[in-house]
Amino acid sequence: MTDNVARIETAWSKGDWDTALKEAEDWWQGPGAQAAHDPRPAFVLNAGYLLRGEMARAWSYHNQALQDETDIEAVTTWLAGMQERHAGNGYLHLIMALCLSQCGKSEQSVDHFKRAIVALPKLPHPHFFLGQIFERATRADAAIKEYKEAVRLDPTLTPARAALGLLYQAQGQLELAMPQFREVVKLRPDDSVAHGMLASALATQGKFEPALKEYKEAVRLDPGNAELHYALGRFYQDRGRTQLALNEYREAVASDPNCSPAHAEIGWMHLDKGDFIGSMEAFNRALRSDENNARAYLGIAKLYSARGKRESAWQNYQKALKLERDPQVRNTIMNELFMEGGSWDV
Repeated sequence: MTDNVARIETAWSKGDWDTALKEAEDWWQGPGAQAAHDPRPAFVLNAGYLLRGEMARAWSYHNQALQDETDIEAVTTWLAGMQERHAGNGYLHLIMALCLSQCGKSEQSVDHFKRAIVALPKLPHPHFFLGQIFERATRADAAIKEYKEAVRLDPTLTPARAALGLLYQAQGQLELAMPQFREVVKLRPDDSVAHGMLASALATQGKFEPALKEYKEAVRLDPGNAELHYALGRFYQDRGRTQLALNEYREAVASDPNCSPAHAEIGWMHLDKGDFIGSMEAFNRALRSDENNARAYLGIAKLYSARGKRESAWQNYQKALKLERDPQVRNTIMNELFMEGGSWDV
């Protein structure tokens, strides 16, 4: 273990992420390492996969490294010691920033990201992660600036391209988002999520046949991905292809029984057919998976309203209104509340 620690410090101080990751994997898999509850190898794996752009794998180590306060203190103390031994090292500022940003200490992490940028002006990663912090802080312009700089420094950094494209899309600037999504697919043709992002953007542009092709490719690449099945289901539903949509929602809940949005849509389909029992079962499954699913509460409200149970309908309309964020849907719910004779106050 001592050798692993020393080699990780040496590798990190040189920006040799692959060697650090390999040492951490050997450490993590070594005899008694996980039983000892040392968070450090898990954090090295977490940081290493973040730098590789493998966000899901990085997250799988997060709780084992940066969940408890004692673990956070152990990791930050360890990193601080490295920084003392390698004063001004930009790579170690980046690693410390990754740690702090995941511990809810965004302001401190920003300072370290900026120090990393000054020390390593050609390194794209600090710009990408700094952009994520700005985006979480709803500073879209600042986030876009950092994402663009990361892409300029490394045009193959697909997480930065994807983040830039999604932010452009959220702002309604599809003409700027599309080149980013297309480039991500070109760079990572076997990435199902990349195809899903491109599909969503194409559908928003009204390019339905190309969008369907991308959705199908995404599902083909990752048939067990519930979110992709749900997205394809919504695509079919919006086109009026109800049975195909239902098939995809069923695939979504088969892949992930806790896919609350898919359960809710299945509930609405049962409700549209007058199947009150089936709809209630599906809505309840949706709420067991996510108690904040506004669409499930709205469906239950509709169900009670159709059965003449005004008080129960009114209560569920209020829950839906409290949770719903879409202004148009909120307006619809308020009108339904008014028709039921209830108050708009929640």
